Amino acid sequence: MTSKPPILLLNGPNLNTLGVRQPEVYGTATLEDVVTLATEVAEELGWTIDARQTNHEGEMLEWIHAARGTVAGIVINPGAWTHTSIALRDALSVPEVPIIEVHISNVHAREEFRRHSYVSGIAAGVIAGVGIRGYEFAIRHLADLIA
Repeated sequence: MTSKPPILLLNGPNLNTLGVRQPEVYGTATLEDVVTLATEVAEELGWTIDARQTNHEGEMLEWIHAARGTVAGIVINPGAWTHTSIALRDALSVPEVPIIEVHISNVHAREEFRRHSYVSGIAAGVIAGVGIRGYEFAIRHLADLIA
């Protein structure tokens, strides 16, 4: 029996500061809490998680390029790159797997610039404004898509 490829869980800039940065917006859960939740949900559904976070866009792009042929799907919280990075959008098309975009806060209820996403147009789903439970919903939906 061959094992399934992992679900790649990517978190972009400043998400390493979850629990500290603007808890009134992002809550008090940490990135470790996110990874624990994602791992538990994935395991419940028979999948594994490869979780990564970076504040360096080039590193994120390299991880995405390397994901081609090695992951089942991608759950990504691009952070601020959501609104600024065409390079990220282009890279996300390389692996040719379903992508679910996650945002902890409701980006549509925040500043105008946060309402535009370069990623949403290529994502199989977008989840925003439900806190870190958005990662759970994203993994469940992705598991349904790739089953």
